[in-house]
Amino acid sequence: MDLSGELNCRIIQNVQVSPIMRIIKVSPEGWKFPEFESGQFVALGLTPDSERCKEATDEHSLPKPDKLIKRAYSIASASTEDSLEFYITLVHSGQLTPRIFNLEIGDKIFMGKKAVGMFTLDQVDGERNVVLIATGTGVAPYMSMLRSNALRRKGRIMVIHGAANSWDLGYSSELKLLANMFPNFTYYPTITDPDKEPTGWDGDTRFIQEIWDGGIAMEKWGVETTPDNTDFFLCGNPKMVDGMKSALEKQGFKEHKRKEAGQIHAEEF
Repeated sequence: MDLSGELNCRIIQNVQVSPIMRIIKVSPEGWKFPEFESGQFVALGLTPDSERCKEATDEHSLPKPDKLIKRAYSIASASTEDSLEFYITLVHSGQLTPRIFNLEIGDKIFMGKKAVGMFTLDQVDGERNVVLIATGTGVAPYMSMLRSNALRRKGRIMVIHGAANSWDLGYSSELKLLANMFPNFTYYPTITDPDKEPTGWDGDTRFIQEIWDGGIAMEKWGVETTPDNTDFFLCGNPKMVDGMKSALEKQGFKEHKRKEAGQIHAEEF
């Protein structure tokens, strides 16, 4: 079955961030992507007969031959952009990412026609502080927030981003620049494998929970974070998300749910 007619976009940007991380930009063909809320996600897809990249290993399961392979990805671009940006990690035995990593500029890809999700800043009062915590590509929705209107908020904003190595800290140059430009914004990166750094690393090497327990908010902001003044967004590795949830719940923070407002907003991969 020929599914190529369902590929409704083209790759217009393709940047290799590290051996296993890539930033792509996808442009709709003949249609316009509607405005979305920063923090939302959308499906990307390719045909099962699309070639996989040379770094791929055997697939953990074979895709169905009569359906597009689709997965949801958080959007990294500003909420008003028509061409959307995504930060993607290669899963060597996966179905979709090895096919995406084989694409070049001009190649076609499927993108859903609407963004969805509740992992958004619009539900948090602009006076409150916000701590955006991520591992790996979990920083993508925060880039969308910061590129849209998050930095107009009156409350303080901090991004804590963890990765194995410095080259996996995607968007670090942009985040450092924003931290220099906006006095209410703090960027705090950490890596867990400094021995591999060719030029060394003079930053933090602790896990994110250790950094938080060590009082990073008081150190950087000079204020204590409480349920009355701060919200947390957690995105990335489920282990990190669960660990931070537990740590924050001990401090009196509650998970945000549809029917019950809280201060912990979580998105797990």
